[in-house]
Amino acid sequence: MKIGIFTDAYEPHISGVTTSIKMLKIALEKMHHEVFIVTANLDNNKFIYDDKNRIIYLPGIKTGIYETKLTGIYSKKAMKIIKNWHLDVIHSQTEFGIGYFSRIVAKKLNLPIVHTYHTLYEDYIHYVTHGHFNNLAKKLAIKITKYYCEKKCDELIVPTDKIKDLFINKYNISQPINVIPTGIDIDKFKLTQNIKKEIENIKKKYKIKDTDFIIGSVGRIAPEKSFDKLLYNIKEMIKVNTNIKVMLVGGGPDLDNLKELTKKLHLEDYIIFTDKVNYDLVPAYFNAFNVIVSFSKTETQGLTIIEGLAASKPTICIEDDSFKAMIEPNYNGYLFKNDNEFKDYIFKLMNDKKLYKDMSTNARNSTYKYSKEVFASEVLKVYHKAIEKKSNSKKIED
Repeated sequence: MKIGIFTDAYEPHISGVTTSIKMLKIALEKMHHEVFIVTANLDNNKFIYDDKNRIIYLPGIKTGIYETKLTGIYSKKAMKIIKNWHLDVIHSQTEFGIGYFSRIVAKKLNLPIVHTYHTLYEDYIHYVTHGHFNNLAKKLAIKITKYYCEKKCDELIVPTDKIKDLFINKYNISQPINVIPTGIDIDKFKLTQNIKKEIENIKKKYKIKDTDFIIGSVGRIAPEKSFDKLLYNIKEMIKVNTNIKVMLVGGGPDLDNLKELTKKLHLEDYIIFTDKVNYDLVPAYFNAFNVIVSFSKTETQGLTIIEGLAASKPTICIEDDSFKAMIEPNYNGYLFKNDNEFKDYIFKLMNDKKLYKDMSTNARNSTYKYSKEVFASEVLKVYHKAIEKKSNSKKIED
C-alpha cells in the first residue's frame, strides 16, 4: 500500500505528533508499505522535495503556537509530485494548512482520507488570541474541528477515549471514531550499558547524588502543563525529605516564568531545568528519573507518559481521562485527585523499596500494547476501512 501522510510537523523538529508519525512510518515500512510525507518547512521558507526519503517540505508562516507554521492550502509543485506517488490512501494529521491541502488532494485524486486528531485547540487558542476574544475563538475552533472530523474524512482516529467522549458528548460528532493510542519504540527506553553511561553524565552535569529521588518530566514547558503546581508541592515536600529533586527536560514558553517561581520559592537547589535536549538522549533522562509526574489536564494522550513507563518508571498523574488507559493505580503508578494525594504517593514510593521495585517492573510490562507494531497494525485496519468505504461510494455513484 502507498500511504501519504500530511502533517504540519515532522523531523528534524521534535513533538508528540512528530514521534507518532515517525513510529507509524517505521512500522508500516517494516510491513513493506510505502510511506510519503507532506509537511511544513519549519527551518526556512523554501519548497523542498527530498526524493530519497519521500518528503515534501512546504513553506509557510508562523502561527504563534510554538514552532508551527501555517502553509498555503494548495501547491502546484507538490501536487505534480504527489500525482506520481500513486497513493492508495491519505492520512491527515492536522486540520489546518496542510490538512486543508490533504483534502484538496484527496478530492482531486479521488482518494480515501483518514484523519488523526492530535490537539485540543480550545485549550491552546490563547497562544493565537493572546487573551482577546478567547471564547469566540474557542467556539470557532470547535466548529472547525467538528466540520473537519465529521464531514471531511472517511475515517477518524483519536488517541484516547477522552477525546472520543468529548467528540460525541460536546462536539456532537456522529462520524464513527477509531480509538488508537500512539505507539512508541519500546526497546529504545530499555536500560542498556550506553544509557547507564549517559545517566552518569547527566548526574555529573547536574550534580545529582545517588541518594537523590528524581521526580521527572519530559516535554514542552508551557502554562497548560501546570508545572507551577508541582513546584508549590515540592516546596512543602522538602520540609519532610531534602533528597527530593525535580528535573524538567524540555524548552517552552513558560520556562522563564518557572525559573522565576523557583527563585521566589527558594527552590534553586531542588529544581533542575535542562531546556531542550537531543532526542537521542531522552531515553537516558527517563531512566535517570525515579518517577514520572504530570499535573496537566490538557493532554489528548500524553505520549511521554508511555515513554516513561517503557523506561520502567512508576508514574503519578493527575486524575484525567487522558491518563486512565495508561495508569493502573497500585500497579504501574497512581492517579491523584489533589495535592495531598500527590505528596502521599511520592513518599509512599520513596519509602517502600519493594513497592517501588514491583511498580517499576509493572510499568515496563504495561507498555507492550503501545508498541509501534501494534499501533501500525491498528491504523492499517482503518486504512482498509477507508479504502473500502470509498470504493463502495464509487460503486453507488456508478
